[in-house]
Amino acid sequence: MTERLYYNDGHLARFVSRVVSCESCEGGFDVRLEGTAFFPGGGGQEADGGTLGGMRLLSLRETDEGDIAHILPGPLEPGAEVEGVLDWDMRFARMQSHSGEHIVSGTVHRLFGYDNVGFHMGESGMTLDFSGELTPRDIGLVELEANRAVWRDAPVRTLLPGRDELEKLDFRSKKELSGLVRLVEIEGVDLCACCAPHVSRTGEVGLIKVVDYMRHRGGMRLTVLAGEAAYRDCAEVYVQNSSISAALSAKRLETAAAVRRSLAERSEEHSALTALKKELMQLKSAALRPTEGNICIFERDMDMVSLRELVNSGMQLAGGVCAAFCGEDGDYRYIIGSLSANLRSAAGDINAALCGRGGGNKTMIQGSCRAKRADIEAYFAV
Repeated sequence: MTERLYYNDGHLARFVSRVVSCESCEGGFDVRLEGTAFFPGGGGQEADGGTLGGMRLLSLRETDEGDIAHILPGPLEPGAEVEGVLDWDMRFARMQSHSGEHIVSGTVHRLFGYDNVGFHMGESGMTLDFSGELTPRDIGLVELEANRAVWRDAPVRTLLPGRDELEKLDFRSKKELSGLVRLVEIEGVDLCACCAPHVSRTGEVGLIKVVDYMRHRGGMRLTVLAGEAAYRDCAEVYVQNSSISAALSAKRLETAAAVRRSLAERSEEHSALTALKKELMQLKSAALRPTEGNICIFERDMDMVSLRELVNSGMQLAGGVCAAFCGEDGDYRYIIGSLSANLRSAAGDINAALCGRGGGNKTMIQGSCRAKRADIEAYFAV
């Protein structure tokens, strides 16, 4: 069985070990070592990356026999001593996150008695699923207590108790465990079964931030950042908030109220604009005159909803069609309506004459065209 060097030292970024075996396998060579600092993944955390014997690891996996298979693009000589070098920045970021997860989960369990029933560590943060619901106030308390645990710089220890000793311990675990059980103890915060590498003291986690939460399967799902990822998120939020503060002439900690005021003002303006549009449509509709022929209307700037309302009024007055065009000369959007003509059948001829494209039903079609105003007026004057 491969000795797991990361069990006792999660900070081991370089190591030397002897090659036990090397065999060809699908996609490369399966190399087994006497001991390794590479974590093969598990418990919600991805496998490490790095180089072994100067070659970049293609993948890592744990075998049924308890060995760790290092998949490489080339072979290594059995019996040779080789150096392994971890991608340390990624390993440390994951240790910060995973230790942060233990702190949050232990805090939730201590304060509210809920179990962590799901954990996933991704590129955009960690998701933690709990067996009961938490209010926003509860979540704020959990976050504060978790960061207080970080600030205490409590030691993080790994334990490998015997079966008799294990039965006397009160520890968290998502499933029944057999064989050798490794526990991660965060002093005063948590005791949990875990196979992954962790920081040696909580101060290394740096910062814990809950960035989102939602009800999930009768419980609660939290999205959490820890370490440098949490710092970078807070820094970017500060930049965004500063921009909002400047744009709204609001103090840095009063931007939410300023945004609400701005949205309320916008809603009032929208209501006023809607009323004005309705009044304008009534005036424009009243200005239309009955005709046995066609009505042709041109507007420079009008939304399609208002244009449709104008056409609906014009259809009642036109013996032929009511055609409304909006835009610049030679670049129009159009809506054409009629109570007498079959516009679905006529759409092809209309679009061909106006360099347009569009369609609809028997009573109304809409689309766009490239014809000049004079040509449009001449077409519908026929």
